[in-house]
Amino acid sequence: MGSDRADDVLQGTTLEVYRFLLKKGKPVGTREVQRALQFSSPSLAVYHLSKLEDAGLLKRQDGDYAIDRVILEDSIKISRFVVPRYLFYAIFAVGALIVYLAYFWPSTVTSGFFFAAVVIAVCAVAFCFETVRAQLRGKL
Repeated sequence: MGSDRADDVLQGTTLEVYRFLLKKGKPVGTREVQRALQFSSPSLAVYHLSKLEDAGLLKRQDGDYAIDRVILEDSIKISRFVVPRYLFYAIFAVGALIVYLAYFWPSTVTSGFFFAAVVIAVCAVAFCFETVRAQLRGKL
């Protein structure tokens, strides 16, 4: 199926199931998904796994489910961790602000220094905000 279908499926609890499988990095069974995500019954796990399988994101391997296609919208997978892409921008912007304030502080604060510090600080805050928002929203 197309990525449009996959984007429609990757919401709410189904997204959490997909993220769990991404983080696990190996085929998992229905019961393992149920226990890890604290579902009330295995049939709920099967429902979400089937939705992901129908969208072409999962495949069955010996009764277990494994990731068949990785979709990382606004995120990067590093080993078993899925982190928002904005995290790297936020780290860079905060680092740039710290370096700028620590090493380039003039004896008298000029309007140019102040303007540059404000611009870097606004960028850092914006990237930190986007990082937190992407993580809380759970958007891949």
